[in-house]
Amino acid sequence: MKAIVLEEPGTLRLHDMPLPAQPGPGEALLRVRRVGICGTDLHAYAGNQNFFSYPRIMGHELAVEVLALGAGVEDVSVGETCCVIPYLHCGHCIACRRGKTNCCAGMQVLGVHVDGGMREQFVLPADKLLKADGIPPEQLALVEMLAIGAHAATRAAITPGEKTLVIGAGPIGLATAQFALLAGADVAVMEMDAGRLEFCRRALDIERLVDARDDAQAQLHSLHGGELPTLVFDCTGSARSMAAAFDYVAHGGTLVLVGHVKGDIAFNDPHFHSHELSLLASRNAKPADFSWVIECLRAGQVQLAEWITHRATPQSILRDFPTWLDPATGVIKAMLSFE
Repeated sequence: MKAIVLEEPGTLRLHDMPLPAQPGPGEALLRVRRVGICGTDLHAYAGNQNFFSYPRIMGHELAVEVLALGAGVEDVSVGETCCVIPYLHCGHCIACRRGKTNCCAGMQVLGVHVDGGMREQFVLPADKLLKADGIPPEQLALVEMLAIGAHAATRAAITPGEKTLVIGAGPIGLATAQFALLAGADVAVMEMDAGRLEFCRRALDIERLVDARDDAQAQLHSLHGGELPTLVFDCTGSARSMAAAFDYVAHGGTLVLVGHVKGDIAFNDPHFHSHELSLLASRNAKPADFSWVIECLRAGQVQLAEWITHRATPQSILRDFPTWLDPATGVIKAMLSFE
């Protein structure tokens, strides 16, 4: 079978590998239909992704078809197309015991800590599959990305009408903005790329847009009657942006760091303390977040037609993947197909 292996930063190769063994008890043998290309994959290619080791078969945004089932699997059937919860949690650490399986102390994420879905077939615990009848494979492959945004919105405990800023209009920022909107927030987006700001206007109907290349503070005050937003999400994965984000939150407000970087984030403690800011991290997503995404897709509350801007095959991705690191390519979301 074909598999795409990131051997080291900057080196992506197409390999022929043996087919996987038949599934054991509680497992499913899967055929990969679509793989969404995530910022995690791009950062790994560039060599600056946290928690990553090489060589690695990437891919955790997946739409799969069930080929065979091991003993004891009842919730899915052979032939069904599913999305994947790519987080392998231990089930017994302090986080898992408290229901925080998204930040398990021994977390293993497909395509990051262990090999993922950029291959034609693989075996996975069947309880990581979610049926989503009627949702096309390309949309199913975006469910995990959307669930990260849904989790961030849930984590923030948004109040209806809350003045909210999302910094960074990459896929995770867009997903966060989308589910903040669905949670009732009054959303503005800050971004350096004019094309992505226009995408927010066109695809998400967001009119409050902040050009990060100009005086962001002045723009934010203008948008909100001289006040700053009470809720800010930073989805950039930029240490500079994350440090600056503390200055964009109103007194008594909340900053949620959705992106992460290698290294430290510094902030001014007198400012942080005087504003009595709440600082949250948002990692991965919970099963309930995936269910919310699937419900919204079925209800037509999330429209994804414009999100997928680039497509690739196992052969063309070797050529195309490096270009997706360049904002000039205009990529919002790239999609790999094994069909």
